[in-house]
Amino acid sequence: MKIWMVIIMIEKKILYKDVSRRKISGVLAGFSDYINGDVTLIRVLFILLSIAFVPIPIIIYFICALVMPDKHDIFNNPNQY
Repeated sequence: MKIWMVIIMIEKKILYKDVSRRKISGVLAGFSDYINGDVTLIRVLFILLSIAFVPIPIIIYFICALVMPDKHDIFNNPNQY
């Protein structure tokens, strides 16, 4: 039954924080999983956006850190998401 839940989670594409690969809170690591991208490239792009548009990306990051669920919470309670 666990494999069945993992297959559904892969098809559903849920945005989550990946706390196992975090530098601050895991938002960018979870976003890189969501788009199947490289986490280092996502982090560099975030830094560049933060330099260009000073407060906006940082505010969005901390809002996502508060709102997004952790990866282990999603796989432990799949019926909530």
